[in-house]
Amino acid sequence: MINEEFICNNCSSKVKKHPEWSARNHCVYCLYSKHLDKNYPWDRESSCFWLMKPILIDYKKNKGYMIKHKCLKCDKEILNKISSDDNFLEFSKKINKKS
Repeated sequence: MINEEFICNNCSSKVKKHPEWSARNHCVYCLYSKHLDKNYPWDRESSCFWLMKPILIDYKKNKGYMIKHKCLKCDKEILNKISSDDNFLEFSKKINKKS
């Protein structure tokens, strides 16, 4: 697991390191991710490397709020834990307007 800064492939924002003990796996601004993992978080065994769109905010009793991402190329869906600095409230508002 590597906690490092990156440039988002969706919105081009500079994303800083995760503020807590973890590794950043999605953009804090647009919540898009990159399809790097195949079987479980941080395995980095995917060969897809495509953008993953945030499609849902969910709540899991033992993990808290989670973002469900869906790959725009292969349709793989992955849950990722929300970070304290994520802009998930804005995302939730957008999703609710579409419903």
